[in-house]
Amino acid sequence: MLQTCRNLFMPITTGSMLTIFSNIILGISLAAPVGPVNIEVIKKGLQYGFFPAFLTSLGAVSADTTYLLLVYLGLAHFIAIPLVKGVIWCLGAVVLLYLGYCSVKTSSEPLVTRDEKSRNSFITGYMITISNPMTIVWWLGVFGSLLASMGDGSRINAFQNSLTIVIGVVLWFFALSLLLHWGRRVVNETTTRYISVAAGIILIGFGLYFGYNVISLIMG
Repeated sequence: MLQTCRNLFMPITTGSMLTIFSNIILGISLAAPVGPVNIEVIKKGLQYGFFPAFLTSLGAVSADTTYLLLVYLGLAHFIAIPLVKGVIWCLGAVVLLYLGYCSVKTSSEPLVTRDEKSRNSFITGYMITISNPMTIVWWLGVFGSLLASMGDGSRINAFQNSLTIVIGVVLWFFALSLLLHWGRRVVNETTTRYISVAAGIILIGFGLYFGYNVISLIMG
């Protein structure tokens, strides 16, 4: 076990720079599609600037890393249990419906300062992603299957390479947060309110979709 832990934190020695670059591109591809986290990051970036947006995305990345560690530590089978999956779907529905409701409700209220909004941004990003079944599908389907077919040494290499995927996710959100920070200079307060309402409706839509899957899981 001690040797395994030491190997885990050794520099990546397998694969070429091309492989690392490919993994980073894969991470960007994972983060780029429009989903609950991107919607929340876009809303935070246009309303409050770079730091709240980037903190939200760092929360999301932390949730990705949490699942990565869980799969690596052998908890993939536990997460795949129908009851556990149902609980996660339900949690995702509640979180997204609540965030969507808050986004619509607060759209007509005065904008708070950046420092005030930054306090909960990380937690918001973490909760959205940790309760998103799509995140689980990714790590169980791709990384979990990869680990299942490998020995101990290869498992460590797979984990290290997966960390480069996480780097790609971080790079995407960093670039997106910067773009949103600059973009908010040409977006007035009225526009940000419309964006908040639209983001809230989309989040509610995702929440209803997750809730539908809970019902389907129970009925099935």
